Amino acid sequence: MEIKKLGKLTENPSLDWGINGYSTDKILAVSAVELAGSSEFILKEKKLPYTKIRETNRDDVEKLNTIIEKEHSFGVFEDEELSGWIICEHRLWNNSFYIEDILISEKLRRQGAGALLIKNAVREARNLNCRIIELETQNTNYPAIQFYRRLGFSITGLNTRMYENTEETAVFMTLDL
Repeated sequence: MEIKKLGKLTENPSLDWGINGYSTDKILAVSAVELAGSSEFILKEKKLPYTKIRETNRDDVEKLNTIIEKEHSFGVFEDEELSGWIICEHRLWNNSFYIEDILISEKLRRQGAGALLIKNAVREARNLNCRIIELETQNTNYPAIQFYRRLGFSITGLNTRMYENTEETAVFMTLDL
């Protein structure tokens, strides 16, 4: 397994990576209380099976390529074949480093590839003197939330109306550098 800077994608390699998504038996349930002008959000672990399958299409690849062209993204390679990526950008307006997408082929999941990609992103963000690394995932993607927490990220925000699917809440996570 080797981590290298990611170049422009000419095709969609993720089509051969197996299932792009997650299954879990636990989610973070989000509830909100508004009273007398103040709001409170409560996050609770809840036993609830949830599966989400995502497809990366041609338009997605083009969108990712506009970020990859900024040269802050990395790929995990096995025998010179791309088997995962972390697509990142340096946001100058708030001096942050944003992880747009992370995807690992099924055969490399739970083998440390994701952690290696995050570590390379952290190194890149530090080289750019960024103050934080940010990302967004869903409250239903409990495995990802736990993965990011193990790597030092904390939950710093929620958006209960970001997705068309009302079962999902956007969970924003941040790593201070």
